[in-house]
Amino acid sequence: MSRKTAAITAVGAYVPDFVLSNQLLETMVETNDEWITTRTGIKERRILKDKGKGTSYLAIQAAKDLIQKANINPEEIDLLIMATATPDLLVASTGAYVATEIGAVNAFSYDLQAACSSFLYGMSTAASYIESGRYKKVLLIGADKMSSIIDYTDRTTCIIFGDGGGAVLFEPNEEGLGLQDEYLRSDGQGRAFLNMEAGGSLFPATEETVKNKQHFVHQDGRTVFKFAVSNMADVAEKIMERNSLSREDVSWLVPHQANKRIIDATAGRVGLEEDKVMINIEKYGNTTSATLPLLLNDYETKLKKGDNLIFAAFGGGFTWGSIYLKWAYDTK
Repeated sequence: MSRKTAAITAVGAYVPDFVLSNQLLETMVETNDEWITTRTGIKERRILKDKGKGTSYLAIQAAKDLIQKANINPEEIDLLIMATATPDLLVASTGAYVATEIGAVNAFSYDLQAACSSFLYGMSTAASYIESGRYKKVLLIGADKMSSIIDYTDRTTCIIFGDGGGAVLFEPNEEGLGLQDEYLRSDGQGRAFLNMEAGGSLFPATEETVKNKQHFVHQDGRTVFKFAVSNMADVAEKIMERNSLSREDVSWLVPHQANKRIIDATAGRVGLEEDKVMINIEKYGNTTSATLPLLLNDYETKLKKGDNLIFAAFGGGFTWGSIYLKWAYDTK
């Protein structure tokens, strides 16, 4: 009997209509298109402007897109994992609300938070549930409304982040396709360099924390860049080595979209040409938990059954890792 693996069988995505271009940012903060493009590779990002709509809206739209494209009954979904760093509410699960709103009435759900590595960690979690044999359909959603925690007078962060959502469905596979291996890491010393200081139990919201802008994302850009470059490249190289994969064996690198220079460094370390690297950072910026599924959605028509994909991500905390996955279907 062949080993049961967990394969991605469908993808979906959603990004808001409003486009925040580099040119528009020039009117908001001291920066310019050339400076942003040269340092990040970003030309524009999408922002959810609608009042009363949070991360759940992005997630619901991405899930509905997947359900419609794959023609599945949401009542068949066993589990919904919500990967996000910007839940609608503290305490109340955003994933549980999303499951209810899409009609996944037989699924249990919860949120998973590992900053920009949330979706990558979620892939590991979803695959483990499938491989256990207990569940047949696990919906993994990555979505973030980063604009809700960004200070648009801080050019170190406002040029980077955008809003978006993506979803993938994991199902059992007996052809040897799907998730093959993973190498996931973390280092708690990193939380000093990329965080949102207030709003949690350590620094609850006060008039002073709001006045001091402690409810926005802050980062030590130079330190984060240094760690991201070395660690994303290291784990991608390691997972290829321990699975005896040469650069010719790899069909696609699927890297977190934080910075074009980080993506290039990772690809360079494992010897992959740019035509084997999934990139859409110029359109969306860094959508945190949504970057990886947005890539899969954008490149779905180019993927072929049996393709070897190497995922790599790095996030605050620090969290990072790499996953080796064999693509399970040809797009109709």
